[in-house]
Amino acid sequence: MREILEKLLGGEISINEAEKLLRISTMEEIEDATLDIRRGIRAGIPEVVWSAGKTPAKVVEITSALLEREGRAIISRVSEEQIEALREAISDECELRVNEKARLIVACRRGFQPTKLGRKIGIMTAGTSDVTVAEEAKIIAEEMGCNVLTAYDVGIAGFHRHIKPLKGMVEEGVDAIVVVAGMEGALPSVIASLVDVPVIGVPSSVGYGFGAGGIGALTAMLQSCSPGLCVVNIDNGFGAGAFAALIVRRVANALKAVGGRK
Repeated sequence: MREILEKLLGGEISINEAEKLLRISTMEEIEDATLDIRRGIRAGIPEVVWSAGKTPAKVVEITSALLEREGRAIISRVSEEQIEALREAISDECELRVNEKARLIVACRRGFQPTKLGRKIGIMTAGTSDVTVAEEAKIIAEEMGCNVLTAYDVGIAGFHRHIKPLKGMVEEGVDAIVVVAGMEGALPSVIASLVDVPVIGVPSSVGYGFGAGGIGALTAMLQSCSPGLCVVNIDNGFGAGAFAALIVRRVANALKAVGGRK
């Protein structure tokens, strides 16, 4: 990027040529894979490797490329074989953090730290079976700079369970709350009816019979009468965590701008 800008300032290339080169420089081709290596700068959300359907060797290749260019690689839905391949391939210069519940890995150069936003989000689950999705959301939000408060197994089967942790999150000043629920998916609607911050509902694939695979929870959340609730796809912890973190980023930037004017 610096080389391109220097050529532009030196009159060696036109502004249109510079724009074309900058767009190209954000993509990295690895045989049949194309990495969006500047997504974090452009969109605020880092590139995440979806490992399902990829061979362990391909996951290692993509991870190594991201580590070289970005200093960090996030790999989701990893298998045991892929985890072992990464453990064998990653050098001592890099750290490999494995979250088995979320089936997610963060690989980074030692000393790499995401920029901290200094703001918080909350993550709640209706049941313990929803924790896998919640942990995915948690890691993504943390890697985007958020501090995360969690409260698991607080669903409406024991209606009072959510009250104390929700009160704590509100007192801590969270800017958004992610709520993961399966079965009838009622908890996000309840939470949205009680708080004045955005709530992101995540239907999980916990359920059976007519609502099997999360369809019942998804339908219920989309039909919610509680305003202030948005809904992502079934088991999409990544999307929920990223969305919450984008809200936090906007809040942090706004507060920083206000502080700067003072």
